[in-house]
Amino acid sequence: MNTLSGKTALVAGGTRGASRAIAVELGRAGAFVYVTGRTTRAGRSEVDRPETIEETAELIERAGGRAEAIRVDHLVPAEVEALAKQVGPLDILVDGLWGGDKHLGWGKPVWEHDLGAGLRMIRLGIDAHLITSHFLLPLLIDRPGGLVVELTDGTAEYNAKYREGTSLPFYVAKASAHLLAIGEAAELAAHGATAVAFTPGYLRSETMLEIYGVTEDNWRDACERVPHFAISETPTFCGRTVAALAADPDRNRWSGQTVSSGQLAKAYEVDDVDGSRPDAWRYMTEVADAGKPADTTGYR
Repeated sequence: MNTLSGKTALVAGGTRGASRAIAVELGRAGAFVYVTGRTTRAGRSEVDRPETIEETAELIERAGGRAEAIRVDHLVPAEVEALAKQVGPLDILVDGLWGGDKHLGWGKPVWEHDLGAGLRMIRLGIDAHLITSHFLLPLLIDRPGGLVVELTDGTAEYNAKYREGTSLPFYVAKASAHLLAIGEAAELAAHGATAVAFTPGYLRSETMLEIYGVTEDNWRDACERVPHFAISETPTFCGRTVAALAADPDRNRWSGQTVSSGQLAKAYEVDDVDGSRPDAWRYMTEVADAGKPADTTGYR
């Protein structure tokens, strides 16, 4: 399905997780994909995980697409400026930058949370996104119909109140994506471009599978210890939904909104790899947060 043939995409932070899968599915749909990030075969970022941007590019090529991996630290303005000069006009910009998982400090009030860790999450979740927008959005308005996707965690409705059990810097960093989408949509409107924030559901990322001690083949084993993991989804599901959004000629109807994988899957009739269609954030609100026993009936 070459629905994005002739398009050029850049996935910032496309090293792993949902961002990697989005890069792969954009490539599978025909777009040429630039993949940027800090972890390469030559060295790891502070995240200290084995996934690399080169591997993401190879996955795109195995899916029948074309890609180029470029090592960039998006917190360094000079590096992002150089990237902009290297890649040229863009049709799709996916900002999946994060890398703050080692700084989370779950459950600690802000006065107990390590200040350096908290400020680092703000830098990773807000500063890096603004730096990227500053240098790369001019490439998006060179062509009509551009799309910007800012990755986040949680829908705007879910994040309208404080996420108890997380931490204030994490909450601020992730909730900022809702405002980025609103602001970028307003500034890009005159150029015919669309901007959204996008949240995966309960993601079976490489890190999450490792934390739960399972693989993609036996992930359901983790539901014995974490029952609500039953609503989880693959990164591929996220990739498919964003690729469907990118291929929609009427995608501007979403501009300025925060959309979820479950929401887009319903709109575009996209399924996960097992043929199901998980709607994780509705499940979290109506089942998990409501204190009900795990039951995905009607939610996937």
